[in-house]
Amino acid sequence: MELPASVRQALAEVAPDLALQAPAPNGADDVLRMVLLEDDQGQLQVICREQALLDLAALNKQLGRDLRLLSRKHQAQLRQRLGLLRDIPPVPPLTGWPTIVDAGLDQLGAVALGFTDQDCHLPLNAEAFQRLTAGARRLPIAVSLANIRVNLDRPEEDREQLHSAIKRFTGLRIRQRLDDTLELPPLPETAQRIIHLRVNPNAVMGDLVDVVESDPSLAAQVVSWASSSFYAAAGQVRSVHDAVSRVLGFDLVMNLAMGLALGRALKQPADQPEGYLGYWQQAIWQAQSAGILASMMRRGERPAFGLAYLAGLLHNFGYLVLAQVFPPHFKLACRTWEANPHLDTAIVEHYLLGVTREQIGAQLMSNWGMPEEIVVALRHQKNPDFQGEHKVYAKLLWLGRQLLIARGVPLGAAEYVPDSLYQELGLERGKVEEQFDELVASRDSIMAMAGMMAS
Repeated sequence: MELPASVRQALAEVAPDLALQAPAPNGADDVLRMVLLEDDQGQLQVICREQALLDLAALNKQLGRDLRLLSRKHQAQLRQRLGLLRDIPPVPPLTGWPTIVDAGLDQLGAVALGFTDQDCHLPLNAEAFQRLTAGARRLPIAVSLANIRVNLDRPEEDREQLHSAIKRFTGLRIRQRLDDTLELPPLPETAQRIIHLRVNPNAVMGDLVDVVESDPSLAAQVVSWASSSFYAAAGQVRSVHDAVSRVLGFDLVMNLAMGLALGRALKQPADQPEGYLGYWQQAIWQAQSAGILASMMRRGERPAFGLAYLAGLLHNFGYLVLAQVFPPHFKLACRTWEANPHLDTAIVEHYLLGVTREQIGAQLMSNWGMPEEIVVALRHQKNPDFQGEHKVYAKLLWLGRQLLIARGVPLGAAEYVPDSLYQELGLERGKVEEQFDELVASRDSIMAMAGMMAS
């Protein structure tokens, strides 16, 4: 656990006898992190606890600035100069930039500086930390995660929370119906026709081909999808009929068309957080992972592949809704997501807006009459302990996300996956991980497929 020379030199005065320790327990309350920010006035570094949300709006208000996360390019250049691979540790002398320390840190008896490159931390007593940050300004700019109570398991309160958030930010009267209040478009006609097909026991392939072909843009995307290298179809795919009958199958095309139709119902936000995957890239990763996991479950317990795949395609739909419903506040959410990448997006959204994308997306799906499996999957995808009806769809989304994050796909905050979840789903961890290694190895094909969806 040898630290780079630049770090050792910066710590020489306050910790001459370095006593590095193994990683702090997950969620330790005293571990600190560094956040690098910039605006047109210059650069700034902020030190706060890992188990806290950096309130960028509060910081900017107190400083009269418009700070945002240092660009990925400049972060990479700084790491290279300092001989670091991942994060800049909370050691102010490393950069020499003006420093803000969360005022609450001075109330701690001791702290720990996290070093992600070496997977270790350095405990410091209060006196040593004061010396390390002697030139820093103290401001109240972070909120303890213990004070942010995300609604993971009370869906009966969702509608009230949504109305409260809308009333707070738009001034619209709470008694208005949710779909009127949100000012969202009605369920697209193509999606309505597909839903009718889904519940029609006599539906045949020709009915689905007719629906897809009635929308030229959708038809072109389905054909392009079937022609992609990911499926390696034998011979050229010349029509929607070819795509359905020879390559993708009835169920997959039905749900692919549904995901495309709904995804096009809302505009992609112009302002998106740097370092996060775009909407359609996230959709494809989660759809593919949900499909893989569903297929690997035991036959008697296996959920419907098509619904699992559709849940993956639509899992992030609430993100589009947030961008449309709260446009001025969505920009602040983007900047706050960037400054708190180690936190689940739901924490940031609940703190800033009072509602999460999972809540708002599930409510809209319910209003649109989508299958209950989809509503449940979207609403409970962040809660691996959910035990209600259709729980399997939510758990597949949660597990798939964590497996992808562990393999470097930036889909959010990493969480520990217990063996009990694999047992509950009847999956073998080793075999699942092999399948996901193969999935991530086909990253280029996934990106190409996402590009087709976005075009």
